[in-house]
Amino acid sequence: MALKLYAHPFSSYSQKVLIALYECSTPFEFRFLSHDNPEVMTEFAALWPIKRFPVLVDGNRTVTEASIIIEYLGLYHPGPVPLLPADARAALEVRRMDRFFDNYISTPQQKIIYDSLRAEPERDPRAVAEARDMLDTAYGWLDKVMAEREWAAGDAFSLADCGAAPFLFYADWTHRIGPAFPHVLAYRKRLLARPSFARAVDEARPYRSLFPLGAPDRD
Repeated sequence: MALKLYAHPFSSYSQKVLIALYECSTPFEFRFLSHDNPEVMTEFAALWPIKRFPVLVDGNRTVTEASIIIEYLGLYHPGPVPLLPADARAALEVRRMDRFFDNYISTPQQKIIYDSLRAEPERDPRAVAEARDMLDTAYGWLDKVMAEREWAAGDAFSLADCGAAPFLFYADWTHRIGPAFPHVLAYRKRLLARPSFARAVDEARPYRSLFPLGAPDRD
């Protein structure tokens, strides 16, 4: 039975899993989440009442959370690119960097986006300012790390890079990665050149009008 991925191509966490699937050329059925597809939305809600995506279905197994999905794929549907090292110590560094991108790049970036979607009286300028400060701090820390690495956890592309790619992609749209962070900019450029992420970016192009702050005319 084919894998089914419930996701949206413009979603950063969906792209995180899509990159892993594309890296390993893993066959799957894309279940496009859209209000224009009520049947798929109903299936999705029944599978995961929390209604956060992506969600992977493998036979009678339902797997949630992007990082867990990628680890699941490595265990049950391994491909030619091991996205989590077999060595436990090396795997720990991959997981550490994965959490960094989730917590300190994606989370503050999404706070800014969500605030922009609120009605003007409900907006929280202080929280947005704090999120921007967090992104600047995260860019600074990451710049030092990437001065000595090609990929997030070292020399090999990994689960951590699957998250870094879409998170840095949208973070730069939301809170520009300035010239003070040359190693982060160079890393983002390498990620965009990676065929798996380039494919995800191209598939998401038709939906750029959905970006609340207005998608820049680049990338």
